[in-house]
Amino acid sequence: MNSPFQFPEGFLWGTATAAHQVEGNNVNSDIWVLEHIPDSPYVEPSGDACDHYHRYQGDITLLAELGFNAYRFSMEWARIEPEEGEFSRAILEHYRDMLRACHEHGITPIVTFHHFSSPRWLISRGGWEDKKTPDRFARYCERAARHLGDLIGAACTINEANIASVGTRMGFMPSRKKLKERRWWLEAAEAFGVSPKKMSPFMYASSSKAERITLRAHRRAVEAIKSASGNFPVGITLALQDIQAGEGGEEFAAQMRKEINDVYLESLQGDDFVGVQAYHRSRVGPTEFLPPEEGVELTEMGYEFWPESLEATIRYAVDKTGLPVIVTENGIATADDARRIEYVRRALQGVANCLRDGLAVRGYTYWSAMDNYEWSLGYRPTFGLIAVDRETQERTVKPSARWLGAVARANAFDRV
Repeated sequence: MNSPFQFPEGFLWGTATAAHQVEGNNVNSDIWVLEHIPDSPYVEPSGDACDHYHRYQGDITLLAELGFNAYRFSMEWARIEPEEGEFSRAILEHYRDMLRACHEHGITPIVTFHHFSSPRWLISRGGWEDKKTPDRFARYCERAARHLGDLIGAACTINEANIASVGTRMGFMPSRKKLKERRWWLEAAEAFGVSPKKMSPFMYASSSKAERITLRAHRRAVEAIKSASGNFPVGITLALQDIQAGEGGEEFAAQMRKEINDVYLESLQGDDFVGVQAYHRSRVGPTEFLPPEEGVELTEMGYEFWPESLEATIRYAVDKTGLPVIVTENGIATADDARRIEYVRRALQGVANCLRDGLAVRGYTYWSAMDNYEWSLGYRPTFGLIAVDRETQERTVKPSARWLGAVARANAFDRV
């Protein structure tokens, strides 16, 4: 039997949430609007979500008791700046209280400044295809970092900056051309008071122009955050794809790696780390992405059960950037908690392999802390280490949470 693998001293063991998915009643955000458009792809509204906005103290306490030493959460731009140029000191103080709660429990807070949702007013001004968005985003980042920077442990500017590119190229999000033909898109544009051609919420901003604006927003945000108070590492997170070529698919695989991964990884000069987020592998043929093979195990998201994608994407990110890595998301949506443990065990084996080969991996963050609102899929997929009763908001710790918490507390786990 192998001896336990010891992770480096100071390794970050965390779990993660996103504001819109857990806080509840994020009424000034674009996603809230989209959820309530008739016939939209959102199967249900987020509503109270996990009421984390009010229950964060107990949730953070629970994470600490389980053994985690890091917590990745996002601040909600739509709460902090509900109208352009109007910043809420009360909301900034709320996030300051969250940061204090983390420190009181020995938890390093990893703060994400933008996790998919944006203020309504930003979309009304052209969203993520408007040339002024990078400056608007940088202004918000500077204001928030100036108020909170002394308590932030690490910062992610934008969550999964490449998500729209991933979605349209892999086929689980419609192209802009198809969106403009759908009634709900037209109704949403009317709600925002913007032309359907100019409406650009973050997750649907897949044009080359949006790609350039998003990367510019990241660059401006890094500068803004570093100019404010505090001294902490700043990076970005990417939905990196473990793209594997089937028969005759080598050329198409190389093209997709470039368009989905490389364009973003090659733009991170000056960052302190890259946040790697990976869940499954993506197989391709000569001209398209392939569905999972018949008979393979699938998650509630329809993904192939393939935890080895994490090791592959860590190695890919380091090779392309030379930057240290924080695994800012990795996890599985499943009702079978034993399979969650097996998934994470195999993913951590990949992290250990990377560390043994000298790669600078600084931490592992499981997605997600709680069963929460999975965007257009509503509350159906269950990623959480902690179950949440939709009626009572009661939290129930799953065995996987105790297993991973014990690994975190020991800073080691048994290899096979």
